Amino acid sequence: MAKTLEVRVPHALNQDEIKRRLDEALVRARSDYADSVGEITAQWDGEEKMRFNLAVAGMKFDGSLEICIEELLVTLQLPGAAALFSGRIREGIQERLGGLVG
Repeated sequence: MAKTLEVRVPHALNQDEIKRRLDEALVRARSDYADSVGEITAQWDGEEKMRFNLAVAGMKFDGSLEICIEELLVTLQLPGAAALFSGRIREGIQERLGGLVG
């Protein structure tokens, strides 16, 4: 059964700068993780929300990232097996996004 994971990452940047950094990071991730992750798809849904999906070890992950005034809100649907690693997944998201917008 899927589990919803929410991760909040504080920031002090304007929306345009966050979008620029996220778009650049997405290009790098597609290149750096192509062999282990496979295709990463992402699309902006309006000005403040990105929807994305990817597959890791045969498991599909669907999620979104919303740009809020003082934080980024990541919502990720974890497949059943991945739910066991939700703590590590949360930490990884906080570390990577925190480094990107911090």
